[in-house]
Amino acid sequence: MASPSSPPLLSVTDLALRFGAEPLFENLELAISERDRISLVGRNGSGKSTLMKVLAGTIEPDHGKIFIQPGCSVTYLEQDPSLSAYETTFDYVAAGLNASQEDEEYQAYILLDEIKLDPSLLCKDLSGGERRRAAICRALISNADILLLDEPTNHLDINTIQWLEEKLARYRGAVVVISHDRAFLNHLTKQCFWLDRGAVRRLDKGFAHFDEWSVTIMEHEVIERSKLDKLIEKETEWSHKGISARRKRNMGRMRNLDKLRGERSSQIKVKDKVKLGADSGDASGKKVIEVRKISKSFGGKVLFENFSLRVLRGKRIGIIGPNGAGKTTLLKMLTGSLQPDSGTIKLGTNLVPTFLDQHRGLLNDDDTIWETLSDGGDHIMVRGQSKHIIGYMKDFLFDAGQAHTSLSALSGGEKNRLLMAKTLAHPTNFLILDEPTNDLDMDTLDVLEEMLEKYDGTLLLVSHDRDFLDRLVTSTIVLEGDGTAVEYAGGYTDYLQQKKAGGSLINLDDDDFTPPKKFSKKTQKPRTDSTKKKLSFKQQYALDNLPKEIAELEKTIAKYQTKLSEGGFYTKDPAGFNKINDAVTDLQNKLAVKEEEWLEIEMIKEELE
Repeated sequence: MASPSSPPLLSVTDLALRFGAEPLFENLELAISERDRISLVGRNGSGKSTLMKVLAGTIEPDHGKIFIQPGCSVTYLEQDPSLSAYETTFDYVAAGLNASQEDEEYQAYILLDEIKLDPSLLCKDLSGGERRRAAICRALISNADILLLDEPTNHLDINTIQWLEEKLARYRGAVVVISHDRAFLNHLTKQCFWLDRGAVRRLDKGFAHFDEWSVTIMEHEVIERSKLDKLIEKETEWSHKGISARRKRNMGRMRNLDKLRGERSSQIKVKDKVKLGADSGDASGKKVIEVRKISKSFGGKVLFENFSLRVLRGKRIGIIGPNGAGKTTLLKMLTGSLQPDSGTIKLGTNLVPTFLDQHRGLLNDDDTIWETLSDGGDHIMVRGQSKHIIGYMKDFLFDAGQAHTSLSALSGGEKNRLLMAKTLAHPTNFLILDEPTNDLDMDTLDVLEEMLEKYDGTLLLVSHDRDFLDRLVTSTIVLEGDGTAVEYAGGYTDYLQQKKAGGSLINLDDDDFTPPKKFSKKTQKPRTDSTKKKLSFKQQYALDNLPKEIAELEKTIAKYQTKLSEGGFYTKDPAGFNKINDAVTDLQNKLAVKEEEWLEIEMIKEELE
């Protein structure tokens, strides 16, 4: 733990805490020393936030000793702090000053200015992001010897996260942080506490080394467990033979077998992972979204103008920018729920969208988990297969006993898992995710990432998680907050490289675009031919007439699909049903061909222009 020359500011010995029949911690020990930068890592439900509260003194353990050096102060930033006792953001932040800082209220103004938050804003009117920024200022202004920060990056934009990284890197005291933001932890931390199955392991390296370290530990556990299993099997076989062959048992060996079984039984069991999957169902048309020179303003502020975009089937596009820059607005426009002030947005054919919003609008706190997932019975259709609700709950790490638990009793991470369970049960070829990583633990985040990597539909993703974007998206739309919206190749790191190199953009007309690992700026040569090229007569004719043909096909398909959806049609006329169903399939294939033809000519036209 701490070296003899640097005694810990805080130490915990033999800590134990139970919630119900199950122990959350047992025999837990840890120490926090001056200038430590610790990431507290563990799965949802492992007790990270509870341990934070124990260290902060807001929860009493069942037994154990917590020693804090005399004069050492501790400040705790909880996930959802209450601001109701304060009128303005300044009042709330200034109240965080300690007794020795009573004449330093000016620091509240400085911090609020740095984080771009108006000190006169009423606390009751603050958004989630504004509340989080105010709470961070209140924690920082306390100048505490130990800062305990529970998910400080939730609801923050990337610029504010980077500002916080720099502040905490220079902070004079120790910092313990819970966060799902890998980039944030990689940049900041120098030690790791791994809270796993009731115990804490310490790694005296930053979070960047955590994955390799934890995998090594788990592999070692598997080997030791396998050795123990083989020994138990051998001793059990002996006991069965020995009991029938001898009048007198070797009680020493039997006691050893009992001891081994007890050891195996008490050995910590590795918990399951969330089982995520997404079915893209029927393929959409090749062109998913066509955006032409759109603009949008709110309250006199221009969010973006003259923005064009083409989204083709299978692309994974990230959207980033400061809070208030218009990310969610753009997302709503790209999915057809909000219209631009000017310009056009055309959605492709055969789209089956699924939207996961950051406010969890599909969840009702008065419902139970069962009611949320059930369609009226005890089974749910999961990507075309019937599955019992209890079994499906277990895929998302909910116990059977939680089936009738009200959603109001769930944590933020549990609600996010339930939202994914509800929405991903149904086939979708167009996933729209607005801040999906909030409140997720690392393991669930990794599984979500793996699922999205395998997903062959189209993905739109708003996120402030830089590592998540780097690992996942093929291109990134950046709203800078100054009225501009620009698409860059690759993830967040690629965007930074391209911006630094001069802001060269991806070729939006390249169907087979794959984001480069490293960006290389290409010099554009000016056109030297004096005569502007034009489309051929055949191409121009097709460009003029294909939209009409596409519209006619869409109209016919819609008419046939309405007929197919009539109640009892299949029972009354199965041959007619099958005939129309086959006709719809043929028409959809023809539609896809004509769309692709139109798209290719449009690309040629834009190249010529």
